[in-house]
Amino acid sequence: MGTRIIDPHPLIFDHAAQFFTASDPVFAEIVRDWSLKGLVQEWQGSIGELQLGGQFTPLPSSPPKYVGVNGMRPLADSILSQTCMVDVVRPSWISKLEPFNGMWHLSENGKPRGQFDAIVIAHNGKCANRLLSASGLPLIARQMKRLELSSIWALLAAFDDPLPVPVDSSGSPFEGAFVKGIDSVSWMADNTRKLLKPKGAGPHCWTFFSTAAFGKRNKVPQENIPTVTAERVKETMLEGVEAVLGLSKSSLQRPFYTRVQLWGAALPTNTPGIPCIFDSEGRAGICGDWLLGSSLEAAALSGIALANQIADYFTSGGSNPEEFSVGLQNEFQPLEGHDIGQFPGLESKEKILEPQAV
Repeated sequence: MGTRIIDPHPLIFDHAAQFFTASDPVFAEIVRDWSLKGLVQEWQGSIGELQLGGQFTPLPSSPPKYVGVNGMRPLADSILSQTCMVDVVRPSWISKLEPFNGMWHLSENGKPRGQFDAIVIAHNGKCANRLLSASGLPLIARQMKRLELSSIWALLAAFDDPLPVPVDSSGSPFEGAFVKGIDSVSWMADNTRKLLKPKGAGPHCWTFFSTAAFGKRNKVPQENIPTVTAERVKETMLEGVEAVLGLSKSSLQRPFYTRVQLWGAALPTNTPGIPCIFDSEGRAGICGDWLLGSSLEAAALSGIALANQIADYFTSGGSNPEEFSVGLQNEFQPLEGHDIGQFPGLESKEKILEPQAV
């Protein structure tokens, strides 16, 4: 859930999760609470599929599509600020986990960071694997290593004038589209219309995402992207946008601001299909969207499930710890969905829509 605001314009971009849906009753209730608090709102703009050449097909209005009122990152910050039970320490990069006398001792480059009854890994990829490799949690480490992740390029671009995008049946330009038929682009969204609803005024801030295949072919260390790679990716993606909109070559207006970002460990491509993993013997758990899919809903449900599992374990007194271990043996299966994630309730609508579009 990332939002980037560029001053002094200001420019605003959601550059990670673009929107989310709610199909699970528990998560839907959470979303209703967020809505009442003014943290989220329904994305009322037209969202659909954009075919090569500019053919736009809107998706059904149901299920509702939600966005953070001021972007997705402020939603995450608001959730965190409203609890008195979480103490966040920044900056802190835990580099070692050591079990000792029934407690977990955490340290950051040799500096003690506290002792804890249990630990939760809510992260994945190489950093999490390094952390777990010497932790004495072989079953959890094995499950984490089975996870496979895609790579996705994000291009943030601000234009002085509106892009010549197709309009829906009401005559309004679309605000978000799953792009089909272009290798370099899988999604495009007008952040300005989505978040600010201007009346024709600029600047116009767009987020473009690449396909996972393009991301894999052009993957580099995301902490140190070579300038030549960044420029090539930017130009290739802008050419893709031009093509999918049906514009003639080199006719797309040049953005006055651009930034490329590589999500090197973007989204899961396989999953064990379980809410959480918990090793009761080691008092360590894993949560994350990848355990159930690749959506905001999956992330929330996973966190809730692990919290309940840990609470049940400690409430029991730990007399029979083996009864509370979950997910340590589950096999992984391929995960389907868009290159930018899953949207529960939306996939079935798209499957119904596709034969009609043909």
